[in-house]
Amino acid sequence: MRRLRHLTGQHRTPATNRLLGAVLAFVAGAINAGGFLLVSMYTSHMTGFASMLADNLVLGNMKLVLGAAGALLTFTAGAATTAILVNWSRHHWLRSEYALPLIIEAALLLVFGLMGANMGHQTPFAVPMTVLVLAFTMGLQNALVTKISSSQIRTTHMTGVITDLGIEIGKLLYWNRTSRPPESRVRVNRIKLRLFGTLVGMFITGGLVGALGFKYVGFIWVVPLAILLFALSLPPLYSDWRRRLRRKALIEARP
Repeated sequence: MRRLRHLTGQHRTPATNRLLGAVLAFVAGAINAGGFLLVSMYTSHMTGFASMLADNLVLGNMKLVLGAAGALLTFTAGAATTAILVNWSRHHWLRSEYALPLIIEAALLLVFGLMGANMGHQTPFAVPMTVLVLAFTMGLQNALVTKISSSQIRTTHMTGVITDLGIEIGKLLYWNRTSRPPESRVRVNRIKLRLFGTLVGMFITGGLVGALGFKYVGFIWVVPLAILLFALSLPPLYSDWRRRLRRKALIEARP
């Protein structure tokens, strides 16, 4: 519980990074599955959108080109927003540098839920507004985990994670000849093996939970996800609020 309370805090450890990555992989899986059920698109899959843009440029289908460009731009804008928030917080000595993007993500999930009834509304990018909201949200989250873990953890797409998992499994299965000196033997990194396996498992679990929730409960299913992100963000935000009150009290107490 103590680790959960400080999951988005300023001071990081490998253990809290792994735990936060697992939680956010679950959230990303749920959002991704829910988005597919609603708009038939995987909104965290930027590789697919980049391929869609290139293919349809050749085919001359400008509607799909605009849709792919819109998703790519909003995902990029989400990542840029996280970078701005984190660096702004550091320059103002805030402890909530990692909590602010999650608060915005929680709010965007609620916006997505409210927009669900009007998901057919088109944008200048020729895609539903819900696609752009979800792409921005995924960019925001992916950049956050990337900055927290120094680019070691990804949560919104599993291609790189599954590749790294396969590499570690290959090391685990490699047969080291006993004649080789110990320093030249291939050794699996069991911490990475558990990390990548956990991320994939949590993403799939989140996908199952999200698909079931959106299918049988509806758009209100985003509320538990938003509450989870808000709860993770609250401790450092509360800490900054208390520090601000103390600083204000000291200033007012000066003669």
